Amino acid sequence: MAVSDVLGEIVAPLNTVLFGFGRDAVTWAELLGFATGAACVWLTVRARIANFPVGIANNLFFLVLFWSAQLYADALLQVVYLLLAAVGWWTWLRGGERRSPRSMGHASARTIAVLLLLAVPATWGLTVVLARAHDIAPFWDALTTTLSLIAQWLLNTKSYENWYFWIAADVVYIPLYFAKALYLTGIVYVLFLTMCLLGLRGWQRRLAAGRSAAATGLVRA
Repeated sequence: MAVSDVLGEIVAPLNTVLFGFGRDAVTWAELLGFATGAACVWLTVRARIANFPVGIANNLFFLVLFWSAQLYADALLQVVYLLLAAVGWWTWLRGGERRSPRSMGHASARTIAVLLLLAVPATWGLTVVLARAHDIAPFWDALTTTLSLIAQWLLNTKSYENWYFWIAADVVYIPLYFAKALYLTGIVYVLFLTMCLLGLRGWQRRLAAGRSAAATGLVRA
């Protein structure tokens, strides 16, 4: 018996006990996507740069999962995420003044407005393409893809507003994955949503603490 078969025999009862989904409903790609995805979001909540390499691993697992589930936009999105993660990794390390680590901050109102304006034609265009590719949920798949790309762009620049877009995407992702019977992934995104809310609060506190420290420094100076 192959090692994968042995592991499958071990994991199948665990899946049934914990989730009640049966032997074939939860794949290794989904399980590993669960683990790396949760770790990635938690590291992001903590504003740790390690979220990028962990996120790259998560992209690879979800690429396999989503392609097999015929969620083509989500699958191709993982490839884009790989590239964006590399850019974000470099930006957090060297994107500050004089190639120093980038500081946490806010996106400008103009940046947010431009991103929202671009979201409309991007979602429409992706919906048309995905409908022709026989995607099972073309509009919702296109919308979550657009929201996720905007969120990742803002995360790469270490902008606080990234959390609002992740939250919006997760609200759509959760029922989409449950409808597709990707139950564990649906549960993962419930966890993601919870951690995004924690991230929103945590980054807000960090920014407030930074402003307070800067104000104290100016007073002392």
